[in-house]
Amino acid sequence: MMTDTESDLLARIRVHGAVPRHIAIIMDGNGRWARERHMPRPFGHRSGMKAVRAVVEGCLESGVEWLSLFAFSQENWQRPETEVSALMSLLEEFIAREAADLARQGVCVHVHGDLDRLSPAAAAAVERVRRETSGGARLGLNLFISYGGRAELVRAARLLATDVLQGDLLPEEIDEAQFRSRLFTAHCPDPDLLIRTSGEQRLSNFLLWQVAYAELYISSVLWPDFDRAALYEAICDFQRRDRRFGRVTP
Repeated sequence: MMTDTESDLLARIRVHGAVPRHIAIIMDGNGRWARERHMPRPFGHRSGMKAVRAVVEGCLESGVEWLSLFAFSQENWQRPETEVSALMSLLEEFIAREAADLARQGVCVHVHGDLDRLSPAAAAAVERVRRETSGGARLGLNLFISYGGRAELVRAARLLATDVLQGDLLPEEIDEAQFRSRLFTAHCPDPDLLIRTSGEQRLSNFLLWQVAYAELYISSVLWPDFDRAALYEAICDFQRRDRRFGRVTP
């Protein structure tokens, strides 16, 4: 059930009508949230699971078509083994708890990144959520796990090079459209709005190609406290932006 604040914000969004088709979120602040409560970092990651549910529901309510969440970066593998293990277990738990409900709500889950590094149990969970939600048509949910933006660009360049070597593509035929078609997100539009929580102001190697013209929204809210109202406030802010894409407004 929505709060009065959430209902008011959603009404404002619907009156304006211009909802971002694709929202990407760098989910940051779990560790700080836990530290402020004198709890271990994995406690913050677990608490962040409810924020994932909140933003998915908020996107469904407001009419957003695509949601991309940065769940685990390639750099995160360098964290202590206990934290990495806890994060992988949370991924498995999230899928076990949410897959059926996501499918019921019409959410189609896509998972992107260097998935070969996942444990067998985590890889099986990823395959399960892909399979069980494949028929969803209301919201596309991209989960980026073991992902890095630079690595994605290198992967795309290698795919293009392979096509050239095999004679399927001429070098002069390589353009932005060809490059984009080799990215993980070739199946969806680029993000219109990029949200980063916890007040940090950097991209952290996330969707470097795709966010070239995204509107940036920095929220001071730590990720476990990011709720539907916080999402709706970001959308309302987006609706006040003048998106010119390099052009001059007449």
